[in-house]
Amino acid sequence: MSSLLRSREIRLATRPSGQPGAENFELATVDVPEPGAGQIVVRNSWMSVDPYMRGRMDDVPSYIPPFALGAALEGSALGEVVASRAESVPVGATVSHFLGWREYAVLDAAAATVVDPALAPPEAWLGPLGTTGLTAYAALTRTAPVQEGDVVFVSAAAGAVGSVAGQLARKLGASQVIGSAGGPAKTKKLLDTFGYDAALDYRQGALDEQLAQAAPDGIDVYLDAVGGDHLRAAIGALRTGGRIALVGAISGYNATAPTPGPDNLFRAAAKEATLRGMLVSSHFDLFPEWTGKAAGWIADGSLRTEQTVVDGIEQAPGAFLGVLSGANTGKMLVRLEAAR
Repeated sequence: MSSLLRSREIRLATRPSGQPGAENFELATVDVPEPGAGQIVVRNSWMSVDPYMRGRMDDVPSYIPPFALGAALEGSALGEVVASRAESVPVGATVSHFLGWREYAVLDAAAATVVDPALAPPEAWLGPLGTTGLTAYAALTRTAPVQEGDVVFVSAAAGAVGSVAGQLARKLGASQVIGSAGGPAKTKKLLDTFGYDAALDYRQGALDEQLAQAAPDGIDVYLDAVGGDHLRAAIGALRTGGRIALVGAISGYNATAPTPGPDNLFRAAAKEATLRGMLVSSHFDLFPEWTGKAAGWIADGSLRTEQTVVDGIEQAPGAFLGVLSGANTGKMLVRLEAAR
């Protein structure tokens, strides 16, 4: 079956220096090999593009290996099994896996997770029910746990993680939830759709002053996806015993030289604050707990989600670059239409 299939994929053509561009990617067409014993062939219908992928474009040591030059990129994807040599995953199953950036994927069945599309729209398994939703959950229950009555500040609040995190903070008992985003359309979305009490536009004036106005008595928890001035403002606003989850630092991802840390870090010591990094891969044990809760919340409408969708594998690089520049609201997804 699969020997009759051709698959388009996006490869890393060159490594960027600073801001990446279309020239760093190339589109290639390959034959889809027959699956080996214990393997499956998946026709991808959706794939995810995420900020962390920027780091994998550089050939530097990190928590995850860099993308290989001349090879297809990787990332979360979802699709239908069209061939199987594994009893555990039959043809017709919907699975999530990590071989995105291609229309067809051949992988070990053990590397795929069968999902139930009846619980939520299929694409939700790459967003609120996937690693981005889990990131918000782990950050606010384990890394910087929200307690009853806390004031919570979330950066990149209109993005895939932040749009879930604000609503989750409220469910965990926060008394006030503050988010930051870029531009009036996104800040309005924070208030009208994602349930934030206050929305800061980081493009409009000093962020520390805006945060002080929104939370004059300080904050207890900060989910940091931005770094830079956001982290500085959060440290300044922390109450004694405050907690920060260091999830990302998108403001420095395209820097060509080391970026300076916040100049008020000493204040975290004086406030006996906790700044703790997190990798979502260290919290996969929470997936069943999270998906069980989140699927119910999506069904009853108490967890509102949005996606920004582009169509076609050839548009994936542009979608990824859009994530880095803040073009998305909610999860950025690429919808794939592979040849059948």
